[in-house]
Amino acid sequence: MNSQLRNQSDGISANQRLYLKAHRHHHHIISLLRILLTVAFLGIWELAARFKWIDVFFFSSPSGIVTYLYHMLADHSFFTHTGITLLEIIVSFLLVTLLSLLTATILWYVHGLAEVLEPYLVTLNSLPKSALAPLLIVWLGTGTNTIIVAGISVAIFGSIINLYTGFCQADSEMLKLIYTLGGNRRDALLKVILPSSIPLILSNMKVNIGLSLVGVIIGEFLAARRGLGYLIIYGSQVFQLSMVITSIIILCAIAMAFYKLIQSLEHYYRKKY
Repeated sequence: MNSQLRNQSDGISANQRLYLKAHRHHHHIISLLRILLTVAFLGIWELAARFKWIDVFFFSSPSGIVTYLYHMLADHSFFTHTGITLLEIIVSFLLVTLLSLLTATILWYVHGLAEVLEPYLVTLNSLPKSALAPLLIVWLGTGTNTIIVAGISVAIFGSIINLYTGFCQADSEMLKLIYTLGGNRRDALLKVILPSSIPLILSNMKVNIGLSLVGVIIGEFLAARRGLGYLIIYGSQVFQLSMVITSIIILCAIAMAFYKLIQSLEHYYRKKY
């Protein structure tokens, strides 16, 4: 009786509690399986290295990666290279998000402009961005600015196209209601298009963080003397595979952290609205 009263006071039925409990249990099982898969992979890799099933010179090993990471932390190069790459990724990601949202909004607001620019956006999005990197070096020189622009160039055109397409697919009945009540295109943008597109914007941000990271690393391959991309290209040239794989793992950790952050924002929005 007391539990029923407690459930009613919380506004959650017994069936809902059972569903939430099962959902949490499923989530915990999935997380445990992911951890076990990672541990198994690392264990097999380490055993293969120790028993000489693979050549450590070419494939490194988990213990070698941990050792190299320790040296990076000891001489503070970890903070130097990771900090530079992280800053470039954050700046590129924020600029891509703001510029793509602004451009997609302008294209939706001025329909004639969208008709003119859409073929150019599609062409630029399909262009291999690595082909632009040498031009960026010639135009901007080597340094952080070139790397940030490279990161932007990889993500921005696809982001604009996705956002603009999403804006055009907004609820037509809601738009018709706005216009029927005397609203204009600005009212439709602020009261229908942007609010209804928040899930799309968050989903687009998940893609942008990965693309910005790829663009930054491409830029660092060609125009950097510091950063994780520089360590990857330098390590491959001198056959220090621990340096290469450690840098890649750090990049994976950065990408995962950003993904989880955006996913948390997405979950917060869904719970609130």
